[in-house]
Amino acid sequence: MHYALCIEKSPSNTLKCCQTAFLSTFFALLSNFFLILSQIRLSKGVLVYLKKKENIINNMGLLDLSEQEILRRESLKALRDMGIEPYPAAEYKVSAYSTDIKEQFKDDAERWDLSIAGRIMSRRIMGKASFAEIQDSKGRIQVYISRDDLCPGEDKEMYNTVFKKLLDIGDFVGIKGYAFRTQTGEISVHCAELTVLSKSLKPLPIVKYKDGVAYDAFDDPELRYRQRYVDLIVNDGVKETFLKRATIVRTIRNILDNAGYTEVDTPILQSIAGGASARPFITHFNALNQDMYMRIATELYLKRLIVGGFEGVYEMGKNFRNEGMDKTHNPEFTCMELYVSYKDLNWGMDFTEKMLEQICIAVNGKPEVEIDGKVISFKAPFRRLPILDAIKEKTGYDLYPMSENEIREVAKKLGIEVDETMGKGKLIDEIFGETCEGDFIQPTFICDYPVEMSPLTKMHRSKPGLTERFELMVNGKELANAYSELNDPIDQEQRFIDQMKLADKGDDEAMIIDHDFLRALQYGMPPTFGIGIGIDRLVMLMTGKFAIGEVMLFPQMKPETTQAKDATSKYVALGIPEAWVEVIQKAGFLTIESLKECNPNKLHQDICGLNKKYKLDLTNPTKEEVAEWVSKAN
Repeated sequence: MHYALCIEKSPSNTLKCCQTAFLSTFFALLSNFFLILSQIRLSKGVLVYLKKKENIINNMGLLDLSEQEILRRESLKALRDMGIEPYPAAEYKVSAYSTDIKEQFKDDAERWDLSIAGRIMSRRIMGKASFAEIQDSKGRIQVYISRDDLCPGEDKEMYNTVFKKLLDIGDFVGIKGYAFRTQTGEISVHCAELTVLSKSLKPLPIVKYKDGVAYDAFDDPELRYRQRYVDLIVNDGVKETFLKRATIVRTIRNILDNAGYTEVDTPILQSIAGGASARPFITHFNALNQDMYMRIATELYLKRLIVGGFEGVYEMGKNFRNEGMDKTHNPEFTCMELYVSYKDLNWGMDFTEKMLEQICIAVNGKPEVEIDGKVISFKAPFRRLPILDAIKEKTGYDLYPMSENEIREVAKKLGIEVDETMGKGKLIDEIFGETCEGDFIQPTFICDYPVEMSPLTKMHRSKPGLTERFELMVNGKELANAYSELNDPIDQEQRFIDQMKLADKGDDEAMIIDHDFLRALQYGMPPTFGIGIGIDRLVMLMTGKFAIGEVMLFPQMKPETTQAKDATSKYVALGIPEAWVEVIQKAGFLTIESLKECNPNKLHQDICGLNKKYKLDLTNPTKEEVAEWVSKAN
């Protein structure tokens, strides 16, 4: 906008009008100038305020961090400031592993140039030369790092700053160099080039070993299972357990594949929870608007495939049973089920004991394993004992001729808790479980189960009222369950009906009639042997572990508990600025109730100290303000 002032020779009143217009324009311009200036200042103030608020918000997350975690984040930033990417995207080529180097190194051989990668597990910094221990996927090896070898030029920052100051235990690095033996005789890697591969932001628990004894051990079972990733890093032997598990699974597959049997996959979501007596998990299938069950067994689908013409099928997969959790039970577990046409229970016992002997040798190098001082032999053949004979041998009661009510009375005499919903089969199962099961340490086939306990099993060929079924007991626990499979569709339908009667009495583990499975049987199923083996328990046996959580990478756990906190609004209602609420809670006052009993001076000292320690950039309250907060809380 342009303003022009023109003064002409004119009468006096004309000159006065021009002067008035000039002054009016001048003051308008001046007013606009100050308005714009004030807006600029206001904008700067808003920007400063917003920036400060952003810093406060970002820094508040620091309150959840330990001092070590803060230092590691500062090191992360320093690495980036130096132009080093702490999480590079490029492939790092590894040419050797720790165990290979130790096994293959020869003092009189030519220099072995190599590259390794792994996690720093310890460091010994000694001026111009240092040692580090690197853990890769196979083990650990010492690395020697010389300042002048790592940094042959004038720039020594990679050693003096990066290695000595910015790297921490737990960080991943790549090392290029050559293998050699130190003066103390330890095979090591001489570092010529170091690459940062991943910066660890949380410090690892450091387990120290002396004379084979662990100190500061990361050994709380619940914490180990929740943070299995840490457990695998710091505790010796944990990874070995899961490598043995992989060997067991691989050996089973090799045995079954070599026998000509086909591995298959069957549905996990099922419309009927069949194939076992167990309480299922229930979910909802939105697309079909139908409740579904997570499978409790793979049996009925696998037998459909036998009907369809497969000679032998097996599946290695997860089953789910909505039951209790303890040292030997997990609701989600891995099971192998195998079904083979034209075979019976006797063939199955022979096949099972030979397979387990091979597995034990593959894992332990011999057919024996030691558990809690007991040597368990998987050398075939195993003992074979009818279940009712086992009960009679242990309790003196012969249950074979007894009725349901008589067996219930026997259970009561033995001090076993029973109720009216339990049928004959469940009562026998309870008596065996309470009085006998724990005594079978060496592998033993418990066989000839009553028909009431075995709704999917063929009737015994020579013993009325019994079935052709075995359970393999080892170290006091069931390891396998197997049948000569029932293939009479009429008999099978009646067994299902009997199970539904038990359900009507209140047995929530009774089987549901599967009409499609009955239809499949009506097309004809050949004589078939079937077996289920609990993989988790098998791994426990083969590795000498006592808890199922030790052989499952991520066992089911209860939700983590967190301390209850009052809402921010409750603190704000006392006049406490919102920015200070998290600081007060960090100081330990998670609720208004806890604030009532605190010392105002101590609270003031604590929160001002946290503000300084974590560099929150907050304006400290006065002692009087803090005292007023505490007063209002009361």
